[in-house]
Amino acid sequence: MAEEGDILTDLNNPGAGANGADNQPAAGIITQYVKDMSVENPNAPEVFQWTDQPKVDVQFNIGAQPKGEQVTEVELKINVTATTDKGPAYIVELSYCGLVGLRNIPDEQAHAFLFAEAPRILFPFARRVVSDAVRDAGFPPLNVDPIDFNGLYIQQLQARRQQEAGAGGDTPPAPSGDA
Repeated sequence: MAEEGDILTDLNNPGAGANGADNQPAAGIITQYVKDMSVENPNAPEVFQWTDQPKVDVQFNIGAQPKGEQVTEVELKINVTATTDKGPAYIVELSYCGLVGLRNIPDEQAHAFLFAEAPRILFPFARRVVSDAVRDAGFPPLNVDPIDFNGLYIQQLQARRQQEAGAGGDTPPAPSGDA
């Protein structure tokens, strides 16, 4: 029978450096969670008598904050407002986060992972939370349309490079901060 140490240590790992150091690039979601959420139904119970179909506005934002040397919190904020001529039907504000582990990844690739790939992974779960919150507020569940985070990331990267080129910069630096 194999010893526990034999199972946990693979000495034939080609990515292992001296003293078992792992030099292979790695990225992934460690955990995900609702960080903050607000659900408002300000005109209940009158809103349930309204016959107007509400207009639904969905806004989102992505942020990333380092939480350690190899861990970053990626935050996907989703704000949903449904209104009619009579006023707001419901408002949902969600801050859905994931802790992302990154190791041995160049800064430019890490930025793309944090602001495009990680939100793409987190979005279906945040979408379900929003749908359930709207349903729990007494309305039909809201299925937020899928978002092309990679496409949006590329668009924002190109727009930033155009702005920097227009400002006289020769070589635009890697994007930073927000997407």
